[in-house]
Amino acid sequence: MNKNLWLLAALQGLFLTNNVVFIAINGLVGLSLAPLGWMATLPVMGYVVGGALSTPLVARTQSVWGRKVSFQIGLLVAFLSALLCAWAAFDKNFWLLVAATVFAGYYSANGQLYRFAAAELSAVDYREKAVSLVLAGGLAGAVLGPNLASQTRTWFEVPFAGAYLALALVALVAMAVMAFIRFPPLPPKVDKADTGRPLSVIMRQPVFIVATAAAALSYGVMNLLMAATPLAMQVCGFPFDDAALVLEWHVIGMFAPGFFTGHLIKRFGVLTIMGIGVVLNIVCIAIALSGVDLHQFLIALFLLGVGWNFLFTGSTTLSLQAYRPEEKDRAQGAINFFVFATMAVTSFASGALVTTQGWQWLNIGSLFPVALTGMALLWLAWARRTAHNER
Repeated sequence: MNKNLWLLAALQGLFLTNNVVFIAINGLVGLSLAPLGWMATLPVMGYVVGGALSTPLVARTQSVWGRKVSFQIGLLVAFLSALLCAWAAFDKNFWLLVAATVFAGYYSANGQLYRFAAAELSAVDYREKAVSLVLAGGLAGAVLGPNLASQTRTWFEVPFAGAYLALALVALVAMAVMAFIRFPPLPPKVDKADTGRPLSVIMRQPVFIVATAAAALSYGVMNLLMAATPLAMQVCGFPFDDAALVLEWHVIGMFAPGFFTGHLIKRFGVLTIMGIGVVLNIVCIAIALSGVDLHQFLIALFLLGVGWNFLFTGSTTLSLQAYRPEEKDRAQGAINFFVFATMAVTSFASGALVTTQGWQWLNIGSLFPVALTGMALLWLAWARRTAHNER
């Protein structure tokens, strides 16, 4: 771990602080302001829709101005959007809140590229561990995010307005940290230089299909259950501090394994570790279906986080095999677009399902994308074995 990677890990922690606070409070603020109950998670959905819409623009800014400038623009957006969210809370304006979270999605689209930047800041043989360890920086967000939401929600008479203002300060801190990172310089522009294969060709590779499907579906399942948890726990009579505790352990599960996931991938293979992630998701759902006591919420969400870590770290590592350096901006943009599009669907579905069908049916429905992920991994393993036997 060089200095740049440590700083990038710190930025990952601040990025996850923003995400965790948004997940913890946007559904609750939305529920208090929305015209109809099923619209409660539209502010959560707005965040990921904004991310999906921003991926082409972020890919363009990364290509033209480089990592550092693009990342700083994202942090400026984080600062301004947090102020807009606070204004919406004070004004009790539901649609302004949704618009502010859509705007904040540009920051999310930038932050999702921190893991790819980690691979570029390390030696080739260390890429798996660099990606894993920078993702582990999100552990800071696991502790800081829920506690920030709990401590700042009563700063003002308007619930959670203080939390949004605190996120504006977090964005300013992140901008200061980003100023100290040195990224590799952009390669000089050369007329008629090889820009690599068309995106359509890259996307037809089995390794790209499976890496993207695993990233999108693992994030989708995680988001489906995580976004609904504060609402489900409120329905079950738990106070917000209990929901914050569950989310804290969920995010610990998401990022604490980052200290060793890269090592496990190098030792046992990326598909094996991703397969274990699928199994952990199934165990999570089984525990969630077994009851609605506090310990069942906590254990289920913790396992959901660990399963996500194995799948998402594995899919990021796997995706590095699908594109060349000159193809990275459009390939990474495409992967993140599918991730955000899936998250947008699940963000809306989580609120609609948990408020109309209940926590049980929400978990039963999440088994479908988990099964799809498992089948995709088996398909790639079979395709690789067949290709090996034909040589």
